[in-house]
Amino acid sequence: MASSKPQASAANPKAELPVLIIGAGLAGLTVALHMAETQPVIVMAKRGLGEAATAWAQGGIVGVVDKEHDSVDAHVADTLDAGAGLVVESTARYIAEESAEAIRWLVEQGVPFTADETGPMGLHLTREGGHSQRRIAHVADATGKAIHEVLLDKARAHKNIQLLEHWIALDLITNRHLDAKTQRTKPNRCYGVYALDIKNNRVETIEAKSVVLATGGVGKVYRYTSNPDTATGDGIAMAWRAGCRVGNMEFIQFHPTCLYHPSDRTFLITEAMRGEGGLLKLPNGTRFMPEHDERNELAPRDIVARAIDFEMKKHGLDYVHLDATHLGEAFIKEHFPMIYARCMSLGLDITKEPIPVVPAAHYTCGGVVTDLKGKTDLPGLYAVGEATYTGLHGANRLASNSLLECVVIGKAAAEDISSLKTPVMPNLPLWDESQVEDADEQVVIAHNWDELRSLMWNYVGIVRTNRRLERALHRIKLLRYEVQEYYANFKVTRDLIELRNLLECAELIVRSALMRRESRGLHYSRDYPGTWAVSYPTILTPQAEGTSENAET
Repeated sequence: MASSKPQASAANPKAELPVLIIGAGLAGLTVALHMAETQPVIVMAKRGLGEAATAWAQGGIVGVVDKEHDSVDAHVADTLDAGAGLVVESTARYIAEESAEAIRWLVEQGVPFTADETGPMGLHLTREGGHSQRRIAHVADATGKAIHEVLLDKARAHKNIQLLEHWIALDLITNRHLDAKTQRTKPNRCYGVYALDIKNNRVETIEAKSVVLATGGVGKVYRYTSNPDTATGDGIAMAWRAGCRVGNMEFIQFHPTCLYHPSDRTFLITEAMRGEGGLLKLPNGTRFMPEHDERNELAPRDIVARAIDFEMKKHGLDYVHLDATHLGEAFIKEHFPMIYARCMSLGLDITKEPIPVVPAAHYTCGGVVTDLKGKTDLPGLYAVGEATYTGLHGANRLASNSLLECVVIGKAAAEDISSLKTPVMPNLPLWDESQVEDADEQVVIAHNWDELRSLMWNYVGIVRTNRRLERALHRIKLLRYEVQEYYANFKVTRDLIELRNLLECAELIVRSALMRRESRGLHYSRDYPGTWAVSYPTILTPQAEGTSENAET
């Protein structure tokens, strides 16, 4: 069972300083398990430990393990192609070179990958959109869930890992929180976090040797998303407020195929179904992908998502069909048991009828700028996983590279943190609630949340225009003002913290989109439909106090 109170805090200065990991998905757990042999670790989850985005990943994890038919060069080439000219090749190569070791480590932890006695490493490998070879290790169609359960069990059993449920970080503690004298004598760094113990409704000051942001993406900024409720951009927003750069926030990947059903609007239909031969069709049974790309259903996600969006608007449709019936009942039940069961629970037999699908916000390709060890611009602060920009995903993430990035960068971050000396800690101020009161109108939060998600879906979606972006930015600024005023006058709640972070991230997305005067990868602009011959990432740099930013592309 998860502990209810952190073991090291300002109130307990004699305890050995832990490494604090914010987020309990694959990225965070990878760091924790690699570090826990040598030092104490706290893993903080703002909801239940099982509610991370990792558990929602169906398809699999890339592994260049078939030396006969595949290679690191081929994986790098596919990543570069999907990333539409903005992938950092050295990053892609490093990740690809480490992929086989990442798979081996997961196997050693006990992940029950789908087996094939004749396959490399005894694994069954599948293929997904954008990949030239079968290189996706998977656990049927519930890979993320299986990986997460195994690593979480390992973490629960480890004596040096403390798991905190229902704790949410408010902000990183840096020099700006210290008294004036200490600010003058100490270099800026991250000393820990202020965190809300949700169940006991109190804010604690938690000291840490290092803080690792493993908080995931920003999918909940959109009305329709495949992401869990945890995807509110907390790590990106906190790092930005603390002075860290962010990169490529305009590139939000919309997964082409989420189930369209009134009772279930967040269920993902894995790309592997198209990889195994599923076909996209209009409701009258006509295929349409051949008219959009020569790779048909196996084109990269941005192309498939735009094609579906185009066909829906052209024909006035609420959805299109993903038809896998021709694959046969036995094949579908064996390879896609979770999808089959979920659809059957909704009265849809996918062995006999096609699946209604729509695109939905799925993955944040940008985030906090880090190196290949997870180091951010702020000493003492690391970031791993979907919250980061490492250069791997470019303008569009290649399918199943994300889980791989979590394992590879997570291990590297753990090794780097382990090599650091424990900093001399100043006295950290406690959270001050003396001037605030309990909120009396929570409806304000709910209303602003709904408004934000609607305007982002309508104005900052798959196809964009400058006018829509400018309208979105104007309204986001007004919402931020309202929420910041609310934040300053009332006691914090999880919903308020998440809305504050989403608004911060929404502004970063829109500002980045306005700066990119071309169409590339996941960013498609009607005002700038052409693609530049050479392009660069969008990097935003906060000014003092985080009130404005410089930007470069």
